[in-house]
Amino acid sequence: MTFETSVELLKFHNVAYTVYAMIIISVIAWFAYNLTLEKKAKPIVRIPFYLYIGFLVAMGVGHHIFTYNTIPWVSEDIMRHNITPDKTFQIKMANHKFDMPEKMEITKGEKVLFDAHSSDLVYGFGLFRQDGSMISQMQVNPGSRNDLLWTFNECGEFDVRSTEYAGPAGNDMFVKKVVVVTGCDKKGV
Repeated sequence: MTFETSVELLKFHNVAYTVYAMIIISVIAWFAYNLTLEKKAKPIVRIPFYLYIGFLVAMGVGHHIFTYNTIPWVSEDIMRHNITPDKTFQIKMANHKFDMPEKMEITKGEKVLFDAHSSDLVYGFGLFRQDGSMISQMQVNPGSRNDLLWTFNECGEFDVRSTEYAGPAGNDMFVKKVVVVTGCDKKGV
């Protein structure tokens, strides 16, 4: 199982955690039910309870182990020293403004390096879909290496916003539809 976008990953986690939460709620309900009984449970009855708790722990840990390497950006980030980006975009930030290309055109599947620099404050560099959901983001510190390596697996137009508070003037650090990703079929895949 692999996920190409954070939307796919979040849908999977939404289902997995909902099922997991329902199972945990059933444990609480079972415990509450046993408290209402006049006759106290014998010690032998506790064994299924502890097996149930062990099962929940194994499911929770197993879920994270199972999905660890399915998140596409994890292995890319770990191995980034061996990856040569297909495109690099320079982004400069100062005085609560972005200085970057008017349009950053990318083809689906390309590895893109966003090389961001701040000369005065801590800013954020966030990539957002048109519905407002975030694709990825990083903090941009002055005097530090600030780069984000990303592979776009979805097409469309994306906005760039500052994701860090840099004073009231930082609220205007928003550029609409500056990243354009092409190369998908009509369904956007």
